[in-house]
Amino acid sequence: MTIVGMNHFTVLTAALEDTVRFYTEVLGFETGARPPFAFPGARLYAAGAPIVHLVAVDALPAPAAGVLDHMAFSATDLRHVTSHLRRRGVPFHLGRQAGSGVWQLFLHDPNGAKIELDFDPLEPQPPEM
Repeated sequence: MTIVGMNHFTVLTAALEDTVRFYTEVLGFETGARPPFAFPGARLYAAGAPIVHLVAVDALPAPAAGVLDHMAFSATDLRHVTSHLRRRGVPFHLGRQAGSGVWQLFLHDPNGAKIELDFDPLEPQPPEM
């Protein structure tokens, strides 16, 4: 067996509408087709692929984060993203990866799932830093 790539992440949520709104309005995902499962949820797409699967539950398990620490996405336009997050009041932490210089921006979704956005090291520093 050879792993050839990541297929998707599944996020459990007790607040489906808020979570869909976060991923679409804050991170720019698009909602898309979802199989007719017997349980509520949503599929969120990036570049035509269903990257984040949301499953609605009555209550989140404890601890909510489980054993996975975070999910990471490649992103572009660091200056726009940081301005967008500030306007929406979404807290984040921005730093540079040692050695590579990759910009790493960390934030959390409404369910507490940690998200990393990685930006090319050549992108200009946001003016707010």
